[in-house]
Amino acid sequence: MIHLKEYITPNGDILLYQGTPNFSLLDELAMGEGDIWHSSLDQGYKNVFPEIVYQTVVFFWYGKDFDNLEKSVSWRINPNAFVIRKQVWETFGGFDLDYENLQMSALDFGFNTLRYQGVVPLYVKGLFENLIEAVQISTKDIYTFYIKNFKLSHSIYMLFRSGFWKPKDLKGFWFAKNKYRFKNKSVLLKPRELQPIKGTPKVSYIIPTMMRQDFTLNLLNDLENQTYKPFEVIVVDATPEAARDSSLYHANAYSFKVVFKWQTTQGSCRARNEAIDLCTGDYIVFGDDDIRIQPQFIENHIRLLQTYNAEACNGLDIRADHQQQTLIDLDDKLKAMGDERWKVGAAQSFSNANSCVSRRVVNQLIGNDINYDGGYGEDSDFGLSISKLGVTVLHNPFSVNLHLKPPMGGYRFWGQQAGIKGKKRKQQPWELDKPVKWIVPKPSPTIMYQLFKHFDERQRKEYKIKYFVFYFTKAKWIDIPLRVLKLPIRLLQFNKSVFYAKNLIALGKRTK
Repeated sequence: MIHLKEYITPNGDILLYQGTPNFSLLDELAMGEGDIWHSSLDQGYKNVFPEIVYQTVVFFWYGKDFDNLEKSVSWRINPNAFVIRKQVWETFGGFDLDYENLQMSALDFGFNTLRYQGVVPLYVKGLFENLIEAVQISTKDIYTFYIKNFKLSHSIYMLFRSGFWKPKDLKGFWFAKNKYRFKNKSVLLKPRELQPIKGTPKVSYIIPTMMRQDFTLNLLNDLENQTYKPFEVIVVDATPEAARDSSLYHANAYSFKVVFKWQTTQGSCRARNEAIDLCTGDYIVFGDDDIRIQPQFIENHIRLLQTYNAEACNGLDIRADHQQQTLIDLDDKLKAMGDERWKVGAAQSFSNANSCVSRRVVNQLIGNDINYDGGYGEDSDFGLSISKLGVTVLHNPFSVNLHLKPPMGGYRFWGQQAGIKGKKRKQQPWELDKPVKWIVPKPSPTIMYQLFKHFDERQRKEYKIKYFVFYFTKAKWIDIPLRVLKLPIRLLQFNKSVFYAKNLIALGKRTK
């Protein structure tokens, strides 16, 4: 049983703590987005429990701790030196004490509350003294964690990756499998009550579009009906001259400033960067041309950021069943979600269709990385890059969009050329001066570029192994012999993707 001391901040926040925190710093932190605070990364906990890579690979932003930051999201909690909001501790009932080691109990608590339950655990430099601890996690505890938190297949996969021939691993696996069951994580931390907007912050709204003028006009009408209207809307339209209808756009038809710019460059990243250069607002909301938004959309983005004293959030993106659906259909979908909708926490993905970021942070990033044009992954790159600045990206369930995803138009029109071979193929931006010939790279070189840009060698290795595991396991039994025959070609395609990714890495991030 762990006994925590209580502290009440000058603002009335009730906190529980272990160890000796810097209380003046804590008073400031309690007014922000965090729910748990620690200095564990300076106390021997940085990147402990590396076995998490067998499950998360590169699909969890916080699998590895970020470097050289004063503050960052981190689930690696030192049980002997941390602070937590009393409400959070009581909501989840404290640590799971089934583990042999309290250190593993704290890691379990931090991981689950961050990944599944809407909590923001933060590493804060200087909150506690840098007293180094020896972190020792037994093989039994490793497998217990996997059995409790993931499907059995993940435990089996880890067993084969770490060494099924090792007696200690076999013993740990069977011990955990026979003694424990999957742990329910349906309890969520309730969002804070959103406060009214303070002041009159200016909001810039960005819409990159291509061959979807009618959808763009629908979105502009939704913006006209906002309870808190944007200060300005920047539309960057890449519709080819032969296919566009300039008469559809009327800048004076709206109660806010609208700039319509015809894009002469190629790619959605360039389009967003061109729009950013024209923005003058305090906040920038990123949108897609094929979404519909509710009247409180912008208001709730600003209210959430101000309530949590944060600078970036990612809204709730709901996929439409077909492109004719409306906001009435969105209401029905939200009702069907029920209470599972209502969690904030640190975002684990990012969407350029629905996100709000302070102008300060956008300026710090300079803009979107145009190396992603013609491919995929630009959304997550932008969000992860924000997190690596030490800025928490919150998930915002209050600002919801309906994503129509029409089959025609959009910037993926250019990217569809990536799978074509021969003379009919149009060169993609990521090819640079090395055009694709007969070996089409798979996965997308821009996805591979992200792996080299943001993740380490071990994570990339696990990605490759899982990629080829899924290559076989996702196939029908009848197709497996054919996949075996095609494996040499798929390996060539994978290596070709690595080749293009390394060329982009050598070029470095570009915004122009």
